[in-house]
Amino acid sequence: MAYTIRKANTNDLKAIYDLVVELAVYENKPDAVTATIKDYENNFNAQVFQAIVAEYQGKVIGTCIYYITWSTWKGRMVYLEDFVVTENYREKGVGQLLFDQFLVEAKEMNATMVKWQVLDWNKPAIRFYEKNKAIIEKEWWNGKIIFN
Repeated sequence: MAYTIRKANTNDLKAIYDLVVELAVYENKPDAVTATIKDYENNFNAQVFQAIVAEYQGKVIGTCIYYITWSTWKGRMVYLEDFVVTENYREKGVGQLLFDQFLVEAKEMNATMVKWQVLDWNKPAIRFYEKNKAIIEKEWWNGKIIFN
C-alpha cells in the first residue's frame, strides 16, 4: 500500500481531531477530549502546535501532533503530544512512517531530543518505542492542574 506522509494543513484538522477522539476512546477516556475543533483551528493557525498526517487514498489515517518546548537540562526539545493511527491501519507500517517523519521534523527544528508519554498498560506502543531505541522512563511521575 502506498501511504503519503506530509505536513498537516488546516483542511486536515477535522480528521486530526477525530483521530484524537479515537485515541481517547482507545485509552479508556472517551469523555476526556474537551478541546473543540475551533480550539484546534485557532491554535494550529497560531502555530501553538504542528502536525504531520498519513494519508491513504486521500483519507487521513494517522497523525503526530507536536510542539517545541524547552528542557532546562538538554535545551530545545519537541514534545510529541499525540501519535495515533486509526485502528484499521495499525500494524501495517503507517506508524513507523509517521514516527520516522516526526523524528526528521524534530531534527530539522534543531531539537536535542524528543519526548512523549505512553500509558503503562499500552504494551504495543511500548514495544514500538523500544524497537525505535526509545528510553522509557519509569521514575518520573506526571503532575497536572486542569483549569476547566
